[in-house]
Amino acid sequence: MGDSCERAEISGGATTRLLRSAAEKGGDSEWKSDRPREPWRGEYVKSIVFGGLDAIVTCFALISSISASTSSSASGMLGSNPKIEWDSVEGYKALDSPINSLWLRFLIRDVLVLGFSNLVADAISMGFGDFVSASSEQDVIIEERKVTKWDVMNQRDKEQAELVRHYQALGMDYNDATMVVNIFTKYNDILVDQRMVADKGMLASEQEVKPWKNGLVTFASFMLFGSTPLLSFIILIPFTDSDTVKFLSACLVSALALALLGVAKARIASQNIIFSVVLTLSSGVIAGLAAYLVGWLLKHVAGLEG
Repeated sequence: MGDSCERAEISGGATTRLLRSAAEKGGDSEWKSDRPREPWRGEYVKSIVFGGLDAIVTCFALISSISASTSSSASGMLGSNPKIEWDSVEGYKALDSPINSLWLRFLIRDVLVLGFSNLVADAISMGFGDFVSASSEQDVIIEERKVTKWDVMNQRDKEQAELVRHYQALGMDYNDATMVVNIFTKYNDILVDQRMVADKGMLASEQEVKPWKNGLVTFASFMLFGSTPLLSFIILIPFTDSDTVKFLSACLVSALALALLGVAKARIASQNIIFSVVLTLSSGVIAGLAAYLVGWLLKHVAGLEG
């Protein structure tokens, strides 16, 4: 027994020296070169991507519907697009006829009022929805932890046996799993956290999430990305009277915004930039094509042409 204890002490001392040596070498550049880059604020990736993607697609679809309906109505009366010029006193001013002026007022009013009011309303709705969702998830984790803590305190042997089986399922040897669990039994909070992960798949760190931050990030992302198609459409009004040019510019700006969203997602989550951009663009293209197809079917098949 004495020899056994002596060997254990020697082994323990050697292990301590190895760990200390490894810690001292932690700053070596060759070790750092193989270390993956840590993500920055990865917990907000979902809020940024969901808010931005939904904003771009929603606002782009709104601009498309406004442009199509207004221009088709004007074409029926005029036979061509109206002439537009910028006046330093009156602002945007239509030429040639009162109908042109009426068409322009309707177009600008619809894009500004419907576009930006819809943008703000949807941003608030999305942000509040993300806040409520994160709050609900956090409440569930807190309640589940209370149940797990009760089980650990009142059914300790059963909880320890289940944790041993969990570690064995992960490939750990029975003796090692038993030793690890026996160590955890000295620390109730750690044992509860381990049971939460093993049984419920919930991490203790998820309790520290701030739901209001998720909601704020979603709101800001929606406002930032959703305003790009609207601004691109409005900026071109004094430079061209072609609906096609304005629509194509909105398409281009929306694609650029989606690409930037993909780059931001890749940088935040430490993913491949090209793959992330392609994936994000594909999501926007699929959603845009689906919206266009539904509009085309309603207009030509269902007989809803204005």
